[in-house]
Amino acid sequence: MKRILKTGFLIALVFTKAFVFGQDKESAFSREDFYKAMEHDKLELVNDQLDLLKIVSIKEKDAFEGALIMKKAGLSTGAGKKLNLFKSGHKKLEAAIHKDTANAEFRFLRLMIQEHAPGIVGYKNELKKDCEYIRTSYKTLPQVVQHAIFDYNKKSKVLKL
Repeated sequence: MKRILKTGFLIALVFTKAFVFGQDKESAFSREDFYKAMEHDKLELVNDQLDLLKIVSIKEKDAFEGALIMKKAGLSTGAGKKLNLFKSGHKKLEAAIHKDTANAEFRFLRLMIQEHAPGIVGYKNELKKDCEYIRTSYKTLPQVVQHAIFDYNKKSKVLKL
């Protein structure tokens, strides 16, 4: 019940912000909140971001959804559910990377997932390439993404800026 009310409130807030104040839906999405959900192991934060992404229209939507779905897989219970979520998110993120191979933020999303993915899913092949690409592209990224990378770098075993 709480979840339904919270989701309803979130949707109402987005529409109020988008239409009453003359802003578009894109402005409702916050990278800060997205990276907070990716950083913490809280299913509620991940689900809130996924709900928000369902109603916004941004060009990075598939990459963000894919990463969140794979993150959700790691927080879910049941092997079958985990695997299905992971595969679904994997398709979205990899499709986004394939469409925009020069996007270092997408590579960062993949790196975060790869580093924490269980070996059985076989999703660690691009770790070294992604680390190098992120290091060389770091200064060209938006400040909020640089901040997320900088924070992630402190705990990462593979990414060293």
